[in-house]
Amino acid sequence: MELGLELTERDGWAVLAVSGEVDVATAPRLRERLVGLVGEGRTRIVVDLEKVDFIDSTGLGVLVGALKRVRTNEGDLALVCTGPRILKVFEITGLTKVFAIHRSVDEATVSA
Repeated sequence: MELGLELTERDGWAVLAVSGEVDVATAPRLRERLVGLVGEGRTRIVVDLEKVDFIDSTGLGVLVGALKRVRTNEGDLALVCTGPRILKVFEITGLTKVFAIHRSVDEATVSA
């Protein structure tokens, strides 16, 4: 499945809506986009995972790396995820303690 990446702005946050599968084949595109955003000086990022069907350890690694990069630049990265299958991956790996995971983009941009 193809990886979709759509960038919008919301209240000073860069919102990257991801769709499809985030796996070893597609994760490099996601990494490149996130690194590019930080390189442009955008350090308040919301990654919207609502339309992600699958994420593997490579995809999780990309998100963890992006979080570190953003925080190094005194920014913040929040996730939007309500899908039970994707949330379970974050729970099993303990990443619910690492990431701020929100129910909507509105909630993420207000709370984060």
